[in-house]
Amino acid sequence: MRCGIQSFFFLTLGGAETLLLTSMAYDCYVAICRPLHCHVRMGRRLCVLMVTGSWVMGSINSCALSIPYCQFRAINHFFCDVPTMVTLACMDTRVYDYMVFLSTILFFVLPLFGIVCSYSQVLLVVYRMSSAEGRWKTYSTCSAHLTVVTFYYSPFTYTYLQL
Repeated sequence: MRCGIQSFFFLTLGGAETLLLTSMAYDCYVAICRPLHCHVRMGRRLCVLMVTGSWVMGSINSCALSIPYCQFRAINHFFCDVPTMVTLACMDTRVYDYMVFLSTILFFVLPLFGIVCSYSQVLLVVYRMSSAEGRWKTYSTCSAHLTVVTFYYSPFTYTYLQL
């Protein structure tokens, strides 16, 4: 039960962080590529959808609460992660493995794809700028976010996608 609660909050907050990084990339894209449309494109509805998505992610991934375990098993990790909990089950876990894979694609790879698309558009606009000062301001605006994205996605790529 405690592992399930810990998993739920970890995945919900991780999903919120992923959606926040995606929205920041989209916001940077709108601010640089479509500067006069910022208030129209980043509306209240989009923010509500992102918050709802993070809670849904936490709910879907905490399905490990219902996995039957044959006996008490200790998890030798800092936190109870769903893939670790699935490996300790004493039943056929193909459905759970599929759900973990599907949720990783849905809540990890798709937002990363959105971030890459947003920043590739920003880089194209910056490349076409004639002003060196404008390029510098744009790079300094987006470089901090790109650093956070790199530090956030690198360990998750290693842990969940085993690349």
